[in-house]
Amino acid sequence: MSQPVRILLVDDQSLFLEGLKILLSLEKRLDVVGECCDGRKALEACREQRPDVVLMDLNMPIMDGVSATKALKEEMPSIRVLALTTFDDDERVFDALRAGASGYLLKDAPSEQLVEAILAVHRGESFLQPSIASKVLAEFNRLSEPGRSSNRPILREPLSAREEEVLLWLSRGKSNKEIAVELHLAEGTVKNHVSNVLGKLGVMDRTQAALMARDLGLI
Repeated sequence: MSQPVRILLVDDQSLFLEGLKILLSLEKRLDVVGECCDGRKALEACREQRPDVVLMDLNMPIMDGVSATKALKEEMPSIRVLALTTFDDDERVFDALRAGASGYLLKDAPSEQLVEAILAVHRGESFLQPSIASKVLAEFNRLSEPGRSSNRPILREPLSAREEEVLLWLSRGKSNKEIAVELHLAEGTVKNHVSNVLGKLGVMDRTQAALMARDLGLI
């Protein structure tokens, strides 16, 4: 049996934090290793505890969740962040994703969906609540409108045709297994392609890869 996913909870609402800890403690695949009430303490706890996934509230005192996520990903990029918040307004969604969050979930989501989201981001996948995913897709479509000017970065090493295919499916939220089915490849081959794509784009996770791909005009 694999080791449980180590979780750090970050939220300034003590009652919500306590309830979340109790809820997640019932799931054998998860292990809550700590709780914090602001972003600065979250960074300190990550240095000590080295969790696999951080459930990050966005609106907090001292250091908000977006700033904490950005600092965390710069210092400890292997730690995944799942934004868990009350709000789904466009600005907060994109701020969190640009900061490095691998997923975005609302606090009223069912417990089964929360567990699914934690496990997904731990696997290196992205997870967006459906209402939020539609906002991201709408923004991608807006950025790809004909005639829209942008200062696109240039990749040092171009993606191969197969890597662009993998990136296309990745940007649609597909897992490695689902991409393997779509492209008639072995799952291990897809995993290698995904690693190459992330390296060439200079990003750490799939959500950032999708955002970068849109900025580059690749999808």
